[in-house]
Amino acid sequence: MNPLAPLIVDLCAEAAALTARLGRRVEVAALGVLDREGELPLAAPGGLVSPNGACRLFRAADGWMALNLARVEDRDLVPAWLGCDLDDDPWALVTIHAGGRRSADLVAGATLLGLPAAAVGEVSAETPRAPTLRLGRGGRRAGALQVVDLSALWAGPMCGAILAAMGASVLKVESVRRPDPTALSTPAFAHRLNGTKQALALDFAAADGRARLAEVVAGADVLITGARPRALAALGLEPAPLFAANPGLVWVAITGYGWTGEAGDRVAFGDDAAAAGGLVRWTADGPRFLGDALADPVTGLAAALGAMRGLEQGGGVFVDAALARVAAGAATAIGLQAAA
Repeated sequence: MNPLAPLIVDLCAEAAALTARLGRRVEVAALGVLDREGELPLAAPGGLVSPNGACRLFRAADGWMALNLARVEDRDLVPAWLGCDLDDDPWALVTIHAGGRRSADLVAGATLLGLPAAAVGEVSAETPRAPTLRLGRGGRRAGALQVVDLSALWAGPMCGAILAAMGASVLKVESVRRPDPTALSTPAFAHRLNGTKQALALDFAAADGRARLAEVVAGADVLITGARPRALAALGLEPAPLFAANPGLVWVAITGYGWTGEAGDRVAFGDDAAAAGGLVRWTADGPRFLGDALADPVTGLAAALGAMRGLEQGGGVFVDAALARVAAGAATAIGLQAAA
């Protein structure tokens, strides 16, 4: 049995109650967005390699780490990260060169390069709930709930799918240059996440594309993003001006480690973020993966709950939904034992 199952049941029950108050009651389990079973060739959990094969746990000089090489460009960065010569097998380089280095140094180097790497258990949290900040005075506009979903992959689109099932009008906006890769990698799953949304593809490198983006965001009651702060700032999306112009906005910002400070520069995906939050099983031989990209579905739920609580508060709320922090809160909630 998935050890996260009881927590997921509780979060889904909370989502059902909130959606019923705000619109249509949503049974999240019925949406088919909580797992990717049958969508990918997934191995059984419990090893040093994630079920999808992209992320691995390995020893650094002072503890265990996770590295996720789901993107081709990340594989090409490994030699620069480790300061070694090119090799056809990046994992061989990790085995040879990472063991003598401190995890803090490896994390710092990965942050500079945009590599998703983490020290296992480096993040702690008491709850999987995403913290919220009041940045606007509130006061949502009348009419149907308008959601702009700028996120990709799993957690953010899942948040948008829950709001769409509740009755919101959700517009999924993506770059014509970098569309959401799930449409190709897991098309049926991508349809469950995004099939009930309207779609808009824009060229963010063009002035008219950025102008159109500003227009749709200005009309949003809820904005869902999944990029780092500096990438969004380059598109003209920053909290102060957005909340000044739209004081009733609820902005759900899904990041790897949080919005502020150095954490905002770090990249993360579901498996390495789960490891960072200690959402792993510890054995006598070290940590092992508990499941497939577990930080994603629990963060998708936490993000949706944060959005709905923000709406109940009248808007003007920023929801800081960080994958690693939500994973850490989930690990605490289900009583996972940390390494000795």
